[in-house]
Amino acid sequence: MKFFIDTANIEQIKEAHDMGILDGVTTNPSLMAKEGITGKENIFAHYKKICEIVHGDVSAEVISTDFDGMIKEAEELVKIHKHIVVKVPMIKDGVKAIKYLSSKGIKTNCTLIFSPGQALLAAKAGATYVSPFIGRLDDISVDGMELIAQLRLIFDNYGFTTQILAASIRHPVHIIQCAEVGADVATCPLSSILALLKHPLTDIGLEKFLADHKAASQKTEKVKV
Repeated sequence: MKFFIDTANIEQIKEAHDMGILDGVTTNPSLMAKEGITGKENIFAHYKKICEIVHGDVSAEVISTDFDGMIKEAEELVKIHKHIVVKVPMIKDGVKAIKYLSSKGIKTNCTLIFSPGQALLAAKAGATYVSPFIGRLDDISVDGMELIAQLRLIFDNYGFTTQILAASIRHPVHIIQCAEVGADVATCPLSSILALLKHPLTDIGLEKFLADHKAASQKTEKVKV
């Protein structure tokens, strides 16, 4: 399973990259705004910075909701860097835009997926990725992970090459569950990725190893004296 980081924060992207586990980045207008990145020129420059750090796909979202507007934005976005994937909303004109862009060899990520039918349409149109938002489904008492499992079954049934990019991940358990049911990608905040490192028995074990090493070293020094 690929690991993407869901942020526009450069330092967090660098930290994930330096761990050696980062495969890509997803962003959206909300994440850009959170970092204080506004204005087309600044946003494009920020995307370029991200692409220069990451050796993988970087999703950049269009803000238009009509076909012509989405195509115009997409054509501008892909000029920024070869790593750019155009992120398109799951709406009728979005599906049309995905079909057009995929026919031109432009990678796409269909975002705001909440049902198998939506994902099926995006895959039929040729989307590179579909992004089911599992955390937001959980928020309304719907099992988000069940959607991932449904998409895995449907895509495998028909040989779709569209990758399932699990989004709206809230905690490390989500990541493990995504891996269990066969998501191709999990895009997560850095905190969720770092939480995978933690286990109390690891901390206890390491503490004991270091204490034993220290005690053994002290005994050796006494013998030399």
